[in-house]
Amino acid sequence: MEENAHLIPPPSISVIMPVLNEERHLAEAVAHILSQDYPGEVELVIALGPSKDRTDEIAAGLCAADPRVRTVPNPTGRTPAGLNAAIAASRHEVVVRVDGHGLLAPGYLRTAVRLLAETGAANVGGVMHAEGQSVFERAVAVAMTSKLGVGNAKFHTGGAAGPAETVYLGVFRREVLEKRHGYNEAFIRAQDWELNHRIREEGGLVYFSPELHVTYRPRPSVRTLARQYFDYGRWRRVVMRTHAGTASLRYLAPPIAVLAILLGTVLGLISFATVPWLAAGFAPLIGYVLGTVVGSLQETRGQDVGVRARLPLVLATMHFSWGWGFLTSPKSLYRSTL
Repeated sequence: MEENAHLIPPPSISVIMPVLNEERHLAEAVAHILSQDYPGEVELVIALGPSKDRTDEIAAGLCAADPRVRTVPNPTGRTPAGLNAAIAASRHEVVVRVDGHGLLAPGYLRTAVRLLAETGAANVGGVMHAEGQSVFERAVAVAMTSKLGVGNAKFHTGGAAGPAETVYLGVFRREVLEKRHGYNEAFIRAQDWELNHRIREEGGLVYFSPELHVTYRPRPSVRTLARQYFDYGRWRRVVMRTHAGTASLRYLAPPIAVLAILLGTVLGLISFATVPWLAAGFAPLIGYVLGTVVGSLQETRGQDVGVRARLPLVLATMHFSWGWGFLTSPKSLYRSTL
């Protein structure tokens, strides 16, 4: 039997990619998929949201250039709807999620299929390696690969292979997705975490491996980064309301810090003139600023001055946007998922 194992054809792969306003990175992301050394059949299904840039034009050119690429419409532009549309239009037994600003490392597909077979996992994923191009993006990349920025999430910072709560993107057996009716389209954000939670609740294995590596292009400005992390915070609160017992210190630290800093600062400002000892309310703010600056200097050793100067702003944007999004997440958002 072992002598004939090499004669078994490798499973065919469907790569699914939801895109919206991805003109900067789409062609590069697709090139990294089509250049994989995978020995089996590979197709790429791109779900096109209502982009306001040249994404559709670029996608049309990619389809014309390679018959393995095709598109499906995603009128809402929402990520889970696009993922489900692409899954429905795809046809192969292994389904690989890739985003329009993610670049698969060489050998990614081959390694992922091997890990699925070796572990028996329902879903495998690896490291989200942020890599910026502009100075600001490079500072964001440092934050997104640092425990100071994202806590102890292995898919951000790396770690040993093994079972995980969730993984970046994901490589699935098709039957896993079909059994669970794909992604929950009510979760505009955090749909990966929500799907992986359902997989684990039903006894499936979600497996992290540092062998899998995807280069991620960070947001290019303070505004877009703040919007991204505000949405993360809002939807993390929804996940916690939906799935009791999923709270952790990593997710609660930003809202706790925001509350401590805001309340302490207000107390300090109101009371400073009349009750001087209450000026201790400034301690959380002072401690946060000092900790962020010192931590930034440690995290950016060897980086250029521009990155070192921007990292405290990047970290504060991520922490406060997440925390404020979490604190202001309305119950109506939770009810919309029921």
